[in-house]
Amino acid sequence: MILWSDILFLLGGFVVLVYFFFKRKFSYWAELGVPHAEPSIPWGNIGQVGSKLHTTELFQQFYRRFKGKAPLMGFYATIAPQVFLIDLDLIHRILIKDFQYFHDRAQYYNVEDDPISAHLFNIDGEKWRILRAKISPTFTSGRMKMMLPTVIDVAQNFHKTLFERIGDKAEIEIKDYLSRFTTDVIGSCAFGLDCNSLKDPNAKFRIYGDKAFAMSWWRTIKFNFVSSFVELSRKLHITMTGRDVSDFYRGVVFDTIKYREENGVQRNDFLNLLMQIKDRGNLDGDTINNEGKLTLEEIASQSFVFFVAGYETSSTAMTFALYEMAKNPEIQEKARRNVVETLAKYNGEFTYEAAMEMTYLDQVINETLRKYPPLGSVTRRITQDYQVPETKFVLKKGLRVIIPIHAIQNDPEIYENPDKFDPERFSVENSKNRHSAAFFPFGDGPRNCIGLRFGMMQVRVGLVTVLRSFSVGTCSKTPDPLILQKDNFTMTAQGGMWLTMKKTSL
Repeated sequence: MILWSDILFLLGGFVVLVYFFFKRKFSYWAELGVPHAEPSIPWGNIGQVGSKLHTTELFQQFYRRFKGKAPLMGFYATIAPQVFLIDLDLIHRILIKDFQYFHDRAQYYNVEDDPISAHLFNIDGEKWRILRAKISPTFTSGRMKMMLPTVIDVAQNFHKTLFERIGDKAEIEIKDYLSRFTTDVIGSCAFGLDCNSLKDPNAKFRIYGDKAFAMSWWRTIKFNFVSSFVELSRKLHITMTGRDVSDFYRGVVFDTIKYREENGVQRNDFLNLLMQIKDRGNLDGDTINNEGKLTLEEIASQSFVFFVAGYETSSTAMTFALYEMAKNPEIQEKARRNVVETLAKYNGEFTYEAAMEMTYLDQVINETLRKYPPLGSVTRRITQDYQVPETKFVLKKGLRVIIPIHAIQNDPEIYENPDKFDPERFSVENSKNRHSAAFFPFGDGPRNCIGLRFGMMQVRVGLVTVLRSFSVGTCSKTPDPLILQKDNFTMTAQGGMWLTMKKTSL
């Protein structure tokens, strides 16, 4: 017969074992002599992320606390030790010079159970190298120039939608409209389809795009687990993409390819370029070999990441740019003059050349990306033991590395008064005087964002569409101070971004 005292003894023994298990796991950085944040059972140092802290806020705390004490520090995501980089020279080495030690991005994917997750942003090693080489030619400046008319067509619908909604003046939640604009842009440029979200905010592309980024408490737990225990997660068949989201995007790609192949349809869009690689191995007409070709699943996964990454990051960048220009009308007016004067040189037509000449608008965009990088950090995984230069620290193979973009770009020792929105930081002269690792909103090195040109083009077109016809201002609903939505993967204002918009004559 089991007595209550026996049960209590067993429970007590279990608690003691669990306690010492965590204590052992949480001794990793101390034993290596690496400066670190003290963890708490069971979440390590990430217990408040998603509820009380946005990820970028936690990383900013680490950065401010340990800067000047060491080139890096350690922390724990649950029981998994992770590396947090601080020193700019070290960051530059890791992203570029010593890339061979850090070529994996440390993002989870599962080819077997979740094939759409095996896209360029996630995959590692030789698979990444081959796929990057295949897809890079689709993002040249020449290809962007070919896609610009498609973006302009969507921008005209965006302008019409704003004109109808605003009347002479109105308070609107601008992030919603910008997300609908980027959804239609990328739907058209990636899939050659009219997503229709400017007319219908409940369009399927918009709904599934939001689902792809939604971070429920359960998905947050899964994300932390799979990031720390990659191989175990694959053995457990864990997926991060919802089945409905995966089925929707794969279905769109497969059906569109089938229709185009059966009907001989050609378009100047991303999908058409990928279809050429699928059939020929490259974009120049000569087959490389079977390794150079793309499968249907690879096309689906690349189209998926192009859509979800491009629509969210670009709409976020435009949202914060308009927010800052609403608070700083003199900057807004200078940007508007830059737009109007440049377009006048091209008879009012938005050409690729005109976009490249809007230098002050680009300074506004860069200052926005400095203060509010859509992704507040980038990650790498160590692929072989790495001796940190000029230290005694040896970082072991398999460790995940965090590089805090937001914290660096908001460091008052690098950018004086970083809370101030000042596009002059990105004048040619001022840009020359900064460390190369002081501004990298799209990452840096061989694994930087492949869609940088497209993202910048889309943001320029969206902002020009607004500035040439509307003035923006603050209202009683405009966030002040700005509070980040804690459970969002990207940097997003809690409660949306409400601004006043008024028609303006040029």
